[in-house]
Amino acid sequence: MLSMSEIKLAKVLTINNEPYQVVFTQHVKVARGGAVLKTKLKNLVSGSTLEKTFSGSDSVEEADLQRKKANFLYNQDQDFFFMDNEDFEQFQFSADVIGNAKDYLSEGQTVDVLVFNNQPVSIALPSKVTLEVSSAPEGIKGNTSGAATKAIILETGLQLRSPMFIKSGDKIKVNTETGEYVERI
Repeated sequence: MLSMSEIKLAKVLTINNEPYQVVFTQHVKVARGGAVLKTKLKNLVSGSTLEKTFSGSDSVEEADLQRKKANFLYNQDQDFFFMDNEDFEQFQFSADVIGNAKDYLSEGQTVDVLVFNNQPVSIALPSKVTLEVSSAPEGIKGNTSGAATKAIILETGLQLRSPMFIKSGDKIKVNTETGEYVERI
């Protein structure tokens, strides 16, 4: 059981026998009352969100999740298809379940699949992924002070800021937590 102080971002809790991931927390101290923790939780099965407030005496059970390795195969319309690396079973997730992770998925990429009660419920990306730049304007010398950046588009359609020396066709590392450029490969 997790106490209020142990509930952190990205933790997965069991509420009503379903896994919920913590996507937002705010610790609030009320004048004469005790402290409370306001949270926003995302249901990993249905994708719905729930706002829940925990007081100091509350506790909640941490979800029993297994992690399995799987390869991303392809996406079709709003469905994303994966294959388990151990038993080669294929399964799919909707775009609602995948969320912003779709911006970092390229074919053949290995991800962790979160399994709850023998059912795949969500994916967890590595902290950094390598993606190819599909479109990058030429860098223009000009009135810059400090580190100049430009907008580029990656193979997944994600748009981000990068240094001026990045060109189309380059492979770069991107931080999946912040969506920022890390380095050129």
